[in-house]
Amino acid sequence: MAGTILLSSCDILSQLANDIAGVANLRNCKFDLKNVSNVTVAGVDVKNLTSGNLSATDVVKLVAAYQSKKVPLSMDMNVNVTNPTQQKASMTAMDWILAIDGTDMASGVSSRSYTIRPSTTTTVPLGVNTDLGQFFSKKGVDALKNFASSFSNDGTSSKVGLRIKPSINVNGQQVSFPDYIKLEKSTGSTSKKKS
Repeated sequence: MAGTILLSSCDILSQLANDIAGVANLRNCKFDLKNVSNVTVAGVDVKNLTSGNLSATDVVKLVAAYQSKKVPLSMDMNVNVTNPTQQKASMTAMDWILAIDGTDMASGVSSRSYTIRPSTTTTVPLGVNTDLGQFFSKKGVDALKNFASSFSNDGTSSKVGLRIKPSINVNGQQVSFPDYIKLEKSTGSTSKKKS
């Protein structure tokens, strides 16, 4: 019985040591906004907006959404997590804040666990659904056009910003980065910024 308790304690300590190592190594990882995909505004694919390839149905949807001041936005933001070290890194959650034209529009938490293996990059998709009605009702229909036309072929947009705060569960406690990380696709860099 004493041997079983000792073995169990060793297993717990070993797991705790692995969790702590995973937390420490997560801080060595680099985070980048890979791209934004599956973007729809009021149910209309943003590619149709940027190409001018709108159907009559698309136009009706957009006009109705704008007039009702309910402009649903749906998109996937894909975050690359690169582990440059020779040790694995772990992440059990990621808080995120979406900004459009510098205005915070939505926030959420991805609670899926990831193991980022040594010298690899893992893509973490964040599903975003929010209503842009108030934003565009204040800024006008030109802001909606500018937002739609800001998306480039590689799925990036100068109008869309993302801040993230990764975390990991250590012995039942969630341990987060102290500050949000601002992701900037244009420079491929990350910077720490308080929310």
